[in-house]
Amino acid sequence: MAVGGDIIEVTVNHPTLGTGIFKIKSNEGSTFDLGGIRKNDDANQIATDGSIIRQMNMAAWSFELTAVNDTVASKPAAEFVCDLQASPEEGDWTFTFINGTVYGGLGSPVGDVQPDANVATFTLKVNGGGKLKKIV
Repeated sequence: MAVGGDIIEVTVNHPTLGTGIFKIKSNEGSTFDLGGIRKNDDANQIATDGSIIRQMNMAAWSFELTAVNDTVASKPAAEFVCDLQASPEEGDWTFTFINGTVYGGLGSPVGDVQPDANVATFTLKVNGGGKLKKIV
């Protein structure tokens, strides 16, 4: 049986900025991409003899969710994310689902960080190279 639901915790251990534990907004959608190898979906990838041309490329892993702009590492979460983005070093991230599943990978936040002052949340997107690994 498939069990969906909340991401209950997101953590990062960064080599110079330290550890952060992010609160995630309940009952919000979240998306993730395990990364790794992708095969291109292109109907024109065919040779004149009718054989398929298989194009395979690497894709980054990513996770996108709604974070609460609460205190992380002694500052508002959105400010900590901006600090992480400004660092050339990647952090070790974990994403814990309500059903107990945990994924992790080495990566960095990406994209705009625009907190909503009314609801105290912001979109957190993290990506990294290789493949997101299932820890539990």
